Amino acid sequence: MTALRRRLLTAAMLLSISFGPPVFAGDCVPLPRTVAPERLAALSRGFNADGWINGAPPGRELLQQLRRAGMSHVRLPVPAERVMPRFASKAERDETLRVLDNALKQLTALGYSTSVDLHPGERFNRLHKEDPDAALGQMREAWSGLAEVIRSYPANRIFAELLNEPDVDADKWQTEVEALAAFVRGLLPKTTLVVGPVNWQRADSLPRFRPLPDPDIVYAIHFYDPMVFTHQAHWDAQDPLHDIIDLPYPINAGDPKVRALRQDLQDRGATKALGMLDVAIAAAKDRPDADRWLAPALQWQQQFARPIIINEFGVLKAGAPRESRVRWLAEVTTYARDHCWGWAHWELAQGFGLVDRNTGKPDPEVMRALLGAPRPGRR
Repeated sequence: MTALRRRLLTAAMLLSISFGPPVFAGDCVPLPRTVAPERLAALSRGFNADGWINGAPPGRELLQQLRRAGMSHVRLPVPAERVMPRFASKAERDETLRVLDNALKQLTALGYSTSVDLHPGERFNRLHKEDPDAALGQMREAWSGLAEVIRSYPANRIFAELLNEPDVDADKWQTEVEALAAFVRGLLPKTTLVVGPVNWQRADSLPRFRPLPDPDIVYAIHFYDPMVFTHQAHWDAQDPLHDIIDLPYPINAGDPKVRALRQDLQDRGATKALGMLDVAIAAAKDRPDADRWLAPALQWQQQFARPIIINEFGVLKAGAPRESRVRWLAEVTTYARDHCWGWAHWELAQGFGLVDRNTGKPDPEVMRALLGAPRPGRR
């Protein structure tokens, strides 16, 4: 056993003594050697606190319950336009940074590590496509302000996620993120950075993304495959996925529920939804589980030996069968644990949330799925 391997296991065991089962089990293949093991352990189990910065923060009791259950990490999306001079007044930017500071203070006191995620909306994404140089300037401005807050906290407790789901060409983003990472590194010399590829940060986008020269970086992917399952009963009535409801997982052409759903879509003339379902059925024929979708990221890691986190994944609760949703969540976190990847569930208390809306508390079945359920059986 190498000295680094011993350090990683020690950090995992220390965390597990107070906060639940071991963070990592089995062998890491390959073991990333670029980020401190205790920081990777801190990223091992988490959730997204979407809406905190521009809405109502979660209650302290809920945060304590999740911490006691074993959650170690909060990904904290910061609306990018609220910290960029092009889109927000100085007063608005200052207020956003004040809210961020209060959030980090509370989370750090509760024992969490936190990723500060620069999370853009449509206005920035439009600028990013139309005027990349101006967009890069705004990202630098945003991180100048964010760094003023972050540097007040221990460097081993706060992570800096440079940009959520960059919506530009892969080659352009590669050049931009290398420049942005160097800029942020100058502001936060001891902070671990988090970056991801384009195309919604899908696992199959990672092979086109080159590791950055800076070694102290965790690479983030998002996982929502198959979309016909995770986004069924879509909130947008114009989206074809709005027509798909009660689709089980795994998706099997012979499942009576799948056959009934296909027939219903045919009868209603929902041709786009039917086409998407048929594509998903064909894709699941040989490898119906998460391994199929996440394999490109694993291959990338085996090539470059860099740490990975799935810092967004989840199932919209409105239409998915509960048992299938729980099975899918357990499958994703089991895969992550098997490969020593961190994870952060999307999200806390909204449409994908892990909180039971009836009780206001963490859903026990979902928590069991996330925090250590055995690999779910096949039907």
